[in-house]
Amino acid sequence: MLSPYRLAAAALFFALPVQAGTYDLTVETAEVTVGGSRVEKMTINGGVPGPTLRLREGEAATITVTNRTGEATSVHWHGIMLPGIMDGSPGFNGFMGIAPGASYTYTFDIRQSGTYWYHSHSGTQDQSVLGAIVIEPAAPSPVEADRDYVVLLGDITPEDSDRVLRNLKADPGYYNYNKRTLIDFFRDTGEQGLGTALEDRLHWGAMRMDPTDLADVTGYEFLVNGKAPEENETFVFKKGERIRLRIINGSAMTLFDVRIPGLKMKVVAADGNDVVPVTVDEFRMGVAERYDVIVEPEEDVAYTLFAEAIDRVGYARATLATSAGAEGPIPERRPRALLSMADMGMTHDESGMSGMDHEGMDHQGMDHGSHSMQSPPRETRPVGWASGFPAGAKVLDYGDLHALTPHADNSAPARTIEMRLTGNMERYVWTLNGARFDEAPPVRVRYGERVRLSFVNETMMAHPMHLHGMFFELENGSGDRRPLKDTVIVPPGKSVSVVLTAKEVGAWPLHCHLLYHMVSGMMTRFIVEPPGTAESGITADGAVVPMGVTEHGRAHDAHAGHGGM
Repeated sequence: MLSPYRLAAAALFFALPVQAGTYDLTVETAEVTVGGSRVEKMTINGGVPGPTLRLREGEAATITVTNRTGEATSVHWHGIMLPGIMDGSPGFNGFMGIAPGASYTYTFDIRQSGTYWYHSHSGTQDQSVLGAIVIEPAAPSPVEADRDYVVLLGDITPEDSDRVLRNLKADPGYYNYNKRTLIDFFRDTGEQGLGTALEDRLHWGAMRMDPTDLADVTGYEFLVNGKAPEENETFVFKKGERIRLRIINGSAMTLFDVRIPGLKMKVVAADGNDVVPVTVDEFRMGVAERYDVIVEPEEDVAYTLFAEAIDRVGYARATLATSAGAEGPIPERRPRALLSMADMGMTHDESGMSGMDHEGMDHQGMDHGSHSMQSPPRETRPVGWASGFPAGAKVLDYGDLHALTPHADNSAPARTIEMRLTGNMERYVWTLNGARFDEAPPVRVRYGERVRLSFVNETMMAHPMHLHGMFFELENGSGDRRPLKDTVIVPPGKSVSVVLTAKEVGAWPLHCHLLYHMVSGMMTRFIVEPPGTAESGITADGAVVPMGVTEHGRAHDAHAGHGGM
């Protein structure tokens, strides 16, 4: 039986007028507080984040975005299936962004339900131009809850986001304040022996990397629904209620480890799609991933929702409590983790990675080619690398995710497309298959073609890979219940594979969702040709051209329209 709370909520929702799918959003600059200081940021409707958009499966959405800033902008509807021109990616499918002083009205039918989000797809703007989307299902949800809350995790820096990128270009380790010291070396010598400790240092030095460099940017303040830890975002409940938390990693560059000490979390949806419920103590979230969880507090106490950055430089937190403003205890901070040679897919006999171009190595006597790492075996378990999780904790594994209902199409992929995640750390250039976005030919698939994408990470960084316009079926050993996701973490030195049936026509961005990796080149165009295409094809900007015509000349225009990407 539905609780009075749920009955009232349902009655309110169904009483909403038809225009519930109509919103007006304004991108403008405003002063916001970051780390105790007032700084100017681009915002949505004056806030970071912007308003949560509440839609319903089966209705039509009409969202007008007005640009009141001095630079072009855009809004992308992350995870939403829609016509390509409405995706909000400048330089794709005829959409070139929203000029200063102009407005653009996005219209599309809602064909799905679940937890999603929106953000700018222009340059580095999605550092602050973002918000949550909740889409109610047309049919009753398989998951009952007495309360339903959005938990939008974010990171924000007092610096100008373009300056952050310039700093990384000048020195890729600019923000790594946790580099190992001589004291660390002496400690390692005592624990491992002089030979092993020295060999480890030499290997990392040869790669021009540091095992503490789990994240490119530090100095962030971490937020829950725009609130810093001391502001204590509070979610109120009554003892014994079932609470649905829609947790969204809307950060620019931060992977979070999320837990609620004292409460188990039952994961019921991943990236907006229902999964067979699985109970966990915590989970790791890549940028742009979403997990819906159910928690059932049985005590009248305050619980802390704790989202710790994987490099342990800070955390976001909120409180679940029976009264507004109550505070739960802050859990003990975990020590920073270190990458190991095993995390990188190597033994101590290897000292290089095939995908990383390390300038200066040859003239130092290192034969990079002779030490290149072989492509690692397929791996779909991203939680084991540099984790720092406590012994005995149940941590969500991609292998735990099973779609709630079986797939109708379980046919074998017609072909496999390998996507090597590559880069040059010395110049802070991130690439796919060794090529930047403005240099790479697009990936082309036929309408209805079933393909496998094999992401092979040849770098030291984890990359959350995202495809616009359609969902991946994650190959994780779940048979015909492969979970649907739009973003998957590919850990350092590992591989993750997905399959999909290409039924969304258009040119779609496929990219790493770490902001500064994307704008530095780790993106390509994934083009689904129209049905029956034989002699012509679709370009990145949506035009139809003969299949034999090169797209190289047109690619520059798409690149230029993508906010400096």
